Amino acid sequence: MNQAFVLSNLVSESKTSVPQETFFQFIWRNKINRRYLLIALVGTIIQFVIFKLLYPFADFFSDSTSYIFAAQANLDINIWPIGYSKFLRIFHFISYSDTALVAFQYFFLEIASLYLFYTILYFIGLHRISRTVLFIFLFFNPLFLYLSNYVNSDPLFAGFSLVWFSELLWIIYKPAAYQVFTQAILLFLCFTIRNNAYYYPLIAIVAFLLSNQKIRIKILGIILPFLLIIPFVIHTRNEAYKLTGTKQFSLFTGWQLANNALYMFEYTDSAEGLSPQCQELDRDVRKFYNTTAPEFHASLYNYVGNFFIRDPYSPLRKYVYKHFNITKINTDSVVLVAWAKSSVVFKEYGEHLIKRNIQGYMWGYLKLNAENYFLPPLEKLEIYNTGSSHVYQIIKNWFHYKSDRVTSVSNKLQGNILFLYPTLFLVLNFCFSAILLACWLQGRYKLIAPALKKSLSVVVLLLVVNAIFCISATIIVFRYEFFPLILFFAFTLTGLELLSEKSVTDIKGNAEIDNKNYPRQELASVSH
Repeated sequence: MNQAFVLSNLVSESKTSVPQETFFQFIWRNKINRRYLLIALVGTIIQFVIFKLLYPFADFFSDSTSYIFAAQANLDINIWPIGYSKFLRIFHFISYSDTALVAFQYFFLEIASLYLFYTILYFIGLHRISRTVLFIFLFFNPLFLYLSNYVNSDPLFAGFSLVWFSELLWIIYKPAAYQVFTQAILLFLCFTIRNNAYYYPLIAIVAFLLSNQKIRIKILGIILPFLLIIPFVIHTRNEAYKLTGTKQFSLFTGWQLANNALYMFEYTDSAEGLSPQCQELDRDVRKFYNTTAPEFHASLYNYVGNFFIRDPYSPLRKYVYKHFNITKINTDSVVLVAWAKSSVVFKEYGEHLIKRNIQGYMWGYLKLNAENYFLPPLEKLEIYNTGSSHVYQIIKNWFHYKSDRVTSVSNKLQGNILFLYPTLFLVLNFCFSAILLACWLQGRYKLIAPALKKSLSVVVLLLVVNAIFCISATIIVFRYEFFPLILFFAFTLTGLELLSEKSVTDIKGNAEIDNKNYPRQELASVSH
């Protein structure tokens, strides 16, 4: 992309900010863009082959067995959103190979990244250095391989999120009626895969409102996703009622609320007025805090914010063991029922504690989560297969392994390779915010093209709402911030170009057009 064409999309003085060529022509007829495509295809294939030689088996942790159990039993509800388990079940009819599954997840994620990459170049444009840096980050990044190697919803959710966000840019830059349906479908798919999609409809509503669509199209675009999501929520709640006797959408909500509340338990007073089950739990919690050393209380903050969910000695886990007959030979269905019924009690208890002491909750849990947001722990990404060389029987049977033993080049190598990524996320948060502030203070925001202003508004809203949602509602680990990391990276590069001195020169009309390798359509858009 030459500088003049880039700036025709960045500055408001251009009357044409959308290329006249089609998206396909932009990718295939442009020699540089076609070269990017070929390098990405060949490069990702070579990387995947080398990676699977080093890691011949997929990567697993506790969530993997839960997803596989729900897929095997064809459940309509699980601890986690059921979408990924449904995907596993469908894929299993095609192939039971874990390598085939990982390959699909990896190439789907990279194809989604390719769509985002070309969408940004098509509508916004980047100078040579910026687009090369973004290209390397998206297609020669070991993080994509390690994330895709998990039997977990992360790569599928990230892929759909990238496509969904790319469609938001199309809605803003080049609105069309069909986007109403693509947005609705993508939002529905994201919603069924990961709870982080709860806030996605809000972002889509803003994108439609900012677009130049006709009013009736905007209204339909806002309403249609809910016509898909609401029946799914109702069906899930009904399935939960069959399982637990209460209507819940997420069987994890109660655990999360109680876990969060217990981080600030030292600030609370009593559980007066609650159900007998909650009062019993409250007594166990007080006993836990009274019989553990103060040094242990401080060590809770070394966890990723989910100690009371995952530790077998936590009051929540002990409550389950006390009331439900869970043993090593129990079926996963017994564990699921126990988890779901406990969640009802934990939800009542957690909400009570939080509502009675909002200030204590902010100091006890939100402070920890805010720290984890800016430096999200690698958690499961730090070590292969949680450090074990064996897998559970359900995993062995699902993938038709000859034994329960799995191998890799090293259990700890991925932690050594990925250790800088949390710091990168922190740096990008700071840089993106600083760039936007600088653009505003220097008056450059006034020079930005209207469509780019709208796009940046959507990006800022998405990243801010994501931060608020993650800090206030859920645990934070690095793999949950993978999609925001990509947006931070891409739009930090865009912001740097808005701040560059060359941009100021070009805005004043002093740019020289180098048309050596670019089609006439691009130059035509500049000439307007």
